[in-house]
Parts: sequence; structure tokens; C-alpha cells
Amino acid sequence: MTEPKQVEKIAGTVAPYEQNYDTGVVTAPAGLLDSTADAGLELQIRSQWSYARQRFLRHRLAMIGLVGLIIIFAAGAFANYVAPYTFDQIDLTNVLHAPTLKAHHLFGTDEIGRDYLSRVIYGIRTSEQVGLFVAFVSTLFGLMLGAIAGYYGGWIDNILMRITDLVLTLPALAILLTVAALVETSSSKFASVLNHFGDQWTITFILTLFFWTGIARIVRGVFLSLREKEYVEAAKASGAGDLRIIFRHVLPNTLGPVVVNATLAVAAAIITEAFLSFLGFGIKPPTPSLGSLVAGGQANPQKWWLTVMPGLVLVMIVLCINFIGDGLRDALDPQQRRVRA
Repeated sequence: MTEPKQVEKIAGTVAPYEQNYDTGVVTAPAGLLDSTADAGLELQIRSQWSYARQRFLRHRLAMIGLVGLIIIFAAGAFANYVAPYTFDQIDLTNVLHAPTLKAHHLFGTDEIGRDYLSRVIYGIRTSEQVGLFVAFVSTLFGLMLGAIAGYYGGWIDNILMRITDLVLTLPALAILLTVAALVETSSSKFASVLNHFGDQWTITFILTLFFWTGIARIVRGVFLSLREKEYVEAAKASGAGDLRIIFRHVLPNTLGPVVVNATLAVAAAIITEAFLSFLGFGIKPPTPSLGSLVAGGQANPQKWWLTVMPGLVLVMIVLCINFIGDGLRDALDPQQRRVRA
């Protein structure tokens, strides 16, 4: 049992209809269906997701961001085929050359002759993997924890939310730097397992520990509101179990804010990883990442492309994700009736 769907007129003008929001039944005025059929018109039921999709597709900035993000992430995902060179290929005859069309060095070369365009593309792949994985895992964990806390309430809600508040009160930057340094130098079995998978997945795991709190609080707040709705009470009266009510009736109605925050979590994870790598606590060479590339350019400040090129790509990724998040927020807002951009 879900929220009632809306009825939309496809073409022409027909008489108004009445809808009972308690039962979800649409009552058409007498003769409406006959007059509609005689006029060659068609009535079609559309869900809120259909309306949201239409509003998102009409959001120009969101579509620009989506196309740009697909191009950038596709280049990173297929770096082996897109990049003109491998990220560690050395050419000592082309050291610290400025961006040029010669030999396809569009972003120039670094201090040992490695093609910077190729390193930026491989850096996109690294940052992309970190951002998507952190957003997916933290959203999934926060969604489950917030759903349990919001639906059951009581002492379960108190315990889970106090744990969430505790994590939120921790100085995230200091903890991230400390944990990254400890994992790198520790000889424990857990640290050795993380180091076995490389710096990339170590940073991913550390970021995941802090990114779930926002999603959990949002989902918990929505569940506290929705669990008192009539359709939830009707599902309980019909004998539906708690898991069915949570996953079938309540959770689908929380996906709007969850999707928006998960999208923005990708940008936040990429920025945080780049910041840690810039400080030297993130992904270490020779694995390229956008943050480590920007940090590496500081050794040659007069060679502007070593810092500007990966920095511009990082800014473009974050802007595209923010445009998409803004479009999703407007599209999934049930009170939003017009597209703002």
C-alpha cells in the first residue's frame, strides 16, 4: 500500500475530477470517461517518480552537469583506452614541457617526462572509485540505521542516535589524519589487510566511517514522520510485518532526500580524499589521484600546469555533481511546481 498516484490529462481539456486521498480512488464526474473517449483524448495515471523525472530532464544545469560528469567519469573508467600513455610511462626527452599538441601532451609533462593528461585521467579513475564507493556504502549503512531508529523509536532510537551524535562531535579532520597515519605505520593484522589493498581502499574505508551520519539523521527524521501516516496504520491493520512496512511502504517515500544526499556525498568524498592526498596522508605515489597531483605540482610552482590542470578537473567534477544534486532536489520536492533552471 503506497501513496496515491496522480492522474494527468495528456491532451485537450476535460471536466475536473475528484480524488479521495484516504483511499486513493479517483472519482470521475458523470459522463467524463464517455466524453473523453468521444473527443479522442486519453487519461493516463502517472506516479510521482514520473513527474520527478520530467522535472529533472527540464533542469538545464542538472542536464549539463550530468553530461559533463558522464564524460569525465567515463574517461576515468576507461583510462586504459582513453589515455594516450600509461600513468607511469617516462620520457626523459620531454621533461617539464608546457601543454602542447606535440606528442599528444595536451596537459604538458611532469619532472620526469610523464604525460600529465594521462596521469590526470588515471587520477580521475582513482578519485571516482573512492567517491562512488564511499557514497554507496555510507548511504546504505546510514539508510538502514536511520530506518531502524525512526521506525521503532524508543530506546532503540536513543541508542542509535547517541552513537550518531558521538561520531558527529568528533573532529573529523583530525581523526582522518590520525587514522590514516596509524594505518600506514601500524603492524596489526587489520592494518596489514588494508595496506594489502593499497592506499586507495584504506582511505575509502576511513572516509566511510564518517560519511554515514548525515544520511542516518535524515532518514530517521523522515521515518518518524511517515510512520504515523494512515497508509502505514492500514498496513499494520492488514497484518503486514515490520520489515514489509519498512521496505515496501515507508522506505520508498524517503528515497528523495536520500538520493540527493548520496549524490552530494560523492563530491564530498572526492574533495576529502583530494585534501588528504594533498597533505600527504592520502593516496601515495605512484598511484595518481587528483589531490596528489595538485600536491606534486607544488615542487615546481613556476610550472603552472602541474597544479592548474588537475585542480580544474577536480573543480569541474564537484560543480557537475552539485548541479546534479540541485536538479534532483528540485525534481524530488513534491512542493516544487516549476523548474528553477
